[in-house]
Amino acid sequence: MHPALLGLLTIVIGVGACLGYFYFSNMLLDRVLFPAKGPNAGRNINRANMVRPWLFLFPALFALTLYLAYPVFETLRLSFTSRAQGGAFVGFDNYSRMMAEPKFWEAMRNNMLWLVVVPAASTAFGLLAAQLTDRIKWGNIAKSLIFMPMAISFVGAAVIWKLVYDARPEGSEQIGVLNAVYVWLSGEGPVQWLTIPFWNSFFLMIVLIWIQTGFAMVILSAALRGIPEETVEAAIVDGANPFQIFFRIKVPQIMSTIMVVWTTITLVVLKVFDIVFAMTNGQWQTQVLANYMYDKLFRANDWGVGSASAIVIMVLVTPILVWNVRNARREMR
Repeated sequence: MHPALLGLLTIVIGVGACLGYFYFSNMLLDRVLFPAKGPNAGRNINRANMVRPWLFLFPALFALTLYLAYPVFETLRLSFTSRAQGGAFVGFDNYSRMMAEPKFWEAMRNNMLWLVVVPAASTAFGLLAAQLTDRIKWGNIAKSLIFMPMAISFVGAAVIWKLVYDARPEGSEQIGVLNAVYVWLSGEGPVQWLTIPFWNSFFLMIVLIWIQTGFAMVILSAALRGIPEETVEAAIVDGANPFQIFFRIKVPQIMSTIMVVWTTITLVVLKVFDIVFAMTNGQWQTQVLANYMYDKLFRANDWGVGSASAIVIMVLVTPILVWNVRNARREMR
């Protein structure tokens, strides 16, 4: 079947199924389970109104259970079993084997390095862009250009930046922007940037910073515009310079928004996979936890250690996620 026709058919069936579910479930509720007639009509109406919200929530709850809760518990179960032993329970043996592997600790070190650099740089550049673009006439155009990388998939961004870092043999014309500039300025041969241990991780981080800066800028720009003008005007009257106004007046008032942006980017960093997979595949000491998990699950066919590494990622992500939810609820009160 043609992909366009298949997509159209999927939309028709999906929307039709949703409409049919809500129509017939309400009919069952109002006409069969709790009919609004007879001596108990009032009580049945109240009962139907109590059940009705759950009818609307059921598809979402079912989908969350099927695609989120079940995989979590199944992954936890698999992390205590061994494929080599036919799925036998092995306790914490998979976790012990995982922690004995140098590649796992390499992935942990790199993830920690990403956590230090990427959220801080993305938030800082986003805040700087938000402040500066609000002060120029063509600020909206600048914001659109900065935000544009957010529309690109991580794999697409990785391919773009892999071309930037590309190195052709010495004497050939360099198509990689970085090597073209380096060879022109230094007169030396091209460098394989992605094969330089330690520094290659920073070259990969630049890709995610490039993507996430636009997200940070949009959120922080809205927060900056929400600052009461009276506080800024009072600071100007007191003789504060632009730097003092920004760092002592504006930043403290949007600190909660900065923390939300920071933690949101942190969640992205903990799960980073596409960029590393597409650019280095974890080689040259660039391994990260998600790529390590992929290698174990789909290359080594070791579901025990692969599931154990997935649980490690979940454990690292959960506290930040909980903090974000609690902070959002606190802001709504």
